[in-house]
Amino acid sequence: MLLGQEGAAQAAPSISVEMNQIQQHEGACQLTFMLRNTLESDIATLVFETVLLTKDGAVNRLTLFDMRDVPSGTPRVRQFNVPALACVDLGQVLINGVAECSGNALDAQTCIQALQFPSRIDVEILG
Repeated sequence: MLLGQEGAAQAAPSISVEMNQIQQHEGACQLTFMLRNTLESDIATLVFETVLLTKDGAVNRLTLFDMRDVPSGTPRVRQFNVPALACVDLGQVLINGVAECSGNALDAQTCIQALQFPSRIDVEILG
């Protein structure tokens, strides 16, 4: 019985926003995110207020990243080209807030509480 409870705790519904890859692309730093929604509802719209920080911790810029729709149970990859940013200078990506989150029984607060931020690369993603 205890094993089942531990498994249930590990499988809590979430919105995973993985920092997957960065690369220079046509004068811009291209950021690639892998999103996984394990909530019961599809996300119709997901927009993050995002802060890009240099390796020294200085704010490079504040911007909105529109992740669009994120269906439940179906991974999605989203890419953003950030002009006038050298990828080698990027230290962290901070999800400063959820500007919009919509779907059946979803709102910004529900989405904020479900967020998880893994990273496959040296650039850390925070929230």
